[in-house]
Amino acid sequence: VLRNAVHVEEAKVEKCVRDVMKEKKIEQKDTGFKTNLHISLLQITGYKKLYLNVENLRKVPYDSDNEEHEEQLIELWNLLMPHENLKARITKQWCDIGFQGDDPKTDFRGMGLLGLVNLVYFSKHYTDEARQILSRSNHPKLGYSYAIVGINLTEMAYSLLKNGALKAHLYNLVSGLPQMEHFHQFYCYLVYEFDRFWFEEEPESIMHFNQYREKFHEKIKGLLLDCDVILTLQN
Repeated sequence: VLRNAVHVEEAKVEKCVRDVMKEKKIEQKDTGFKTNLHISLLQITGYKKLYLNVENLRKVPYDSDNEEHEEQLIELWNLLMPHENLKARITKQWCDIGFQGDDPKTDFRGMGLLGLVNLVYFSKHYTDEARQILSRSNHPKLGYSYAIVGINLTEMAYSLLKNGALKAHLYNLVSGLPQMEHFHQFYCYLVYEFDRFWFEEEPESIMHFNQYREKFHEKIKGLLLDCDVILTLQN
């Protein structure tokens, strides 16, 4: 009964709670147990559902013929570079916000639309921080490619969700179903903390990026092992 309960839809959780209590001969009027079990089952099934939603977004390739995709890309530019107009859709200006070439769509190959949605979310909800980090990423000695690193951190957030490392964080954060919003918020935390980590470490050059990325990844994995962990940015 319990094994089945962690795979059911939200609407069936209540019935599963009653079935478990009946099977274990727990009084149905034990509201404390009932409430806690209900929340726990929602969190477990919700985690799996969130992963599927994130995975589905990752599987959507960036399509320059898709108006919504293009609008989000232009929105990212406008949020980060409010005082500079984009001269064309395909332009070297994209390098100013850390893309590799003159058409950002090629940089979204690995993480699909998820990479863009994350970048836009951070820029929209933490605009001052995003512009500040973009500015810092242009540092003459410690600079890095803002957008490319952002997409790289999307991959980190995604892999941590996929392997279950985010369970304690999300279970502590949400007493119920975790939403896509909560994944985006964790991504924002990673972007902010990675920038701080990078400048504290003072790498010799961007050529050592993978080494420091892995060091940061290990640091985050260590934090997530704490059963009381909550990793968020405060507005």
